[in-house]
Amino acid sequence: MDAHDIILRPVVTEKSMDLVDDKKYTFDVLLTATKTQVRNAVEEVFDVKVKSVNIMNVRGHDKRVGRFMGKTARRRKAIVTLTADSNDIKIFNDNNDQSDSDKESK
Repeated sequence: MDAHDIILRPVVTEKSMDLVDDKKYTFDVLLTATKTQVRNAVEEVFDVKVKSVNIMNVRGHDKRVGRFMGKTARRRKAIVTLTADSNDIKIFNDNNDQSDSDKESK
């Protein structure tokens, strides 16, 4: 299985962005992925050193539109902690760096 198949997307929420300051990054991962697979995938894709991986299963929630009921998809979320000497992951920091430089240039 390819490393890009294991990491599905980054989770960008208010809480997950607060964790970035502590070098903790949150990703949605494949439902069958293990901690070891997530660790190896993150190290391979982003060229960083992983300290620990915490994984949780997020159940699907019931949603309703009028009289019709539905359910959101279940997912698996991984919080990856990097070592202190490791580089930051760029996808979480690029938008902040660009918006800061845009403000300075105006």
